[in-house]
Amino acid sequence: MLSIQEYQEEFISYLKNYETVKDPKNLYEPINYILGLGGKRLRPVLTLMATDIFNGDYKKALNAALSIEVFHNFSLVHDDIMDDAPLRRGEETVHEKWDINTGILSGDVMLIMAYQLFENYESDTFRSLAKLFSKTAIEVCEGQQYDVDFESRNDVTITEYLKMIEYKTAVLVGAAMKMGAIVAEASIEDQNNIYEFGRNLGIAFQLQDDYLDAFGDPKTFGKQVGGDIIENKKTYLYLKALEFSNEADKNRLKELFSIDPISVEVKVDIVKKLFLKSGSADATKQAIQDYTNKAFSGLDALNISQDKKALLKAFGTNLMNRAV
Repeated sequence: MLSIQEYQEEFISYLKNYETVKDPKNLYEPINYILGLGGKRLRPVLTLMATDIFNGDYKKALNAALSIEVFHNFSLVHDDIMDDAPLRRGEETVHEKWDINTGILSGDVMLIMAYQLFENYESDTFRSLAKLFSKTAIEVCEGQQYDVDFESRNDVTITEYLKMIEYKTAVLVGAAMKMGAIVAEASIEDQNNIYEFGRNLGIAFQLQDDYLDAFGDPKTFGKQVGGDIIENKKTYLYLKALEFSNEADKNRLKELFSIDPISVEVKVDIVKKLFLKSGSADATKQAIQDYTNKAFSGLDALNISQDKKALLKAFGTNLMNRAV
């Protein structure tokens, strides 16, 4: 087993060899730009790690890991257009640096490129990877649509929100780990169990992302702090604040999420204070811990050594203590 940093370095080296600028340059330069912006490389690292966990050769999983990363960045390019987001990982988003049409078309190509990478595997592995990828890609798009729909709804429930983040974020984390297990030719049982570990960790990861969106440091978070509040997103923080607040604060919160204020800074500040006052911020941190513990409890079913289980647990713990 390698360290997380070593997996990252191996993947980044492979990614750099994959990046090429060819004609038309305005189609491929944005792809290289978004892939080169950095980020945690969480998903591809999980694919490589999962292959090693099940005694496979992680180098054989590099194409699957790259497929996951290309798809993830495709979804970011299109999500940023839909959200009109100005920043991604502290830099201009693709549609801001180029234009919306370029962002759409470059994103489309990235989706196709992600599928192409499976062509490097033998037929049985190819079928398993492609089947999982297709299911996951559809779920991610469904999650994004739920997210968009929730912006104009005032009756979103906690259950609906958790389903949305499961589809939009968590299933891709689960799929990243299952792909590593598939490449390693692990048993179906272990493939499904490592998927569940990744899915629950992915829900915790997204709840943490929501928390950092409101309370993170803009210098380390890499995105516009308060972006979810500005976009009127019905996050776990918002829904729990409605649940816990008195009537006056509840009405104030609803009002703030139904108007375009003169100053977004004032709106963000007021909403964050309501999150803290209501206990919503603490409830969100507790939910992050609960889903992390749920992921860890699923490790018992994996047919791997205790040392490897401890490694996965340490990875999850570090992930939940992040500031970016």
